[in-house]
Amino acid sequence: MDTFDTLVSKPKAGRAGRLRAVLRRGAVALVLLTVPGVAFAAVTAKGKLSGADKLLNPVWNEAKDPNARRYTFREPSPTVRPDVRTLTGHLPKEVAIVALGEKGTAQKVPVVVTVGGGRTSPVTIVVPEGQQINFDNKDPFPHKLYEVGGKGAFTAVETGAQKSRSWTPPAPGKYEIRDVLAPSVRSWVVVEPRAIASAYPDRKGDFAIDLEPGSYKLRAFFNGEPVGKELDVVITQFPAEQLLRAPLVVAETPSK
Repeated sequence: MDTFDTLVSKPKAGRAGRLRAVLRRGAVALVLLTVPGVAFAAVTAKGKLSGADKLLNPVWNEAKDPNARRYTFREPSPTVRPDVRTLTGHLPKEVAIVALGEKGTAQKVPVVVTVGGGRTSPVTIVVPEGQQINFDNKDPFPHKLYEVGGKGAFTAVETGAQKSRSWTPPAPGKYEIRDVLAPSVRSWVVVEPRAIASAYPDRKGDFAIDLEPGSYKLRAFFNGEPVGKELDVVITQFPAEQLLRAPLVVAETPSK
């Protein structure tokens, strides 16, 4: 029988008994807080993006260039609203939501980037220093990924179908990844020393990110660049799910 059941079944204990029980629970919590090395479970912070409809997909914008000869747009239909025809970014792949702290630590397991269907998933990846990345080719044909500019020592090497290629970025900064064999493959790896954790929103812009209790700055990254505004958040130990009151602004929406 736990303390709550005891209090309920023994009403004669009175207010003093209930107060003693509350104080005992508070004392235990205080001891846990002051013991070094005690780790607390991660808390899920839930929020929403603001201005995501203003993020334009760069791959499709490039394709509209008539000199590229890569894509032909049909005449706009009068029954389709102009805002729906806008080729905005695909949020679950292209917008990385990153929690920034004092210093991030690389995971022991590699971060996996899937190559398939003419794109990578995710498109923008933000990692701390020393993080290994695996590019998994899920297509039935090879790819030749390379880093634009050559500073990342990630040259065009063929990765066969259903094969994987590992790479650890050498230093902080932005690395643009392309494919010799598939021009539509364009992604970015950002090495941010303060990156603690990252997540991706759903199509509506809702997101959830797991964080240990503490203070963070949330920032969105799109096309390898930070966008919008930083959002200061404080994560407490309880409850297990915490709703962020303010939205994470990724682009300014003009007032009507």
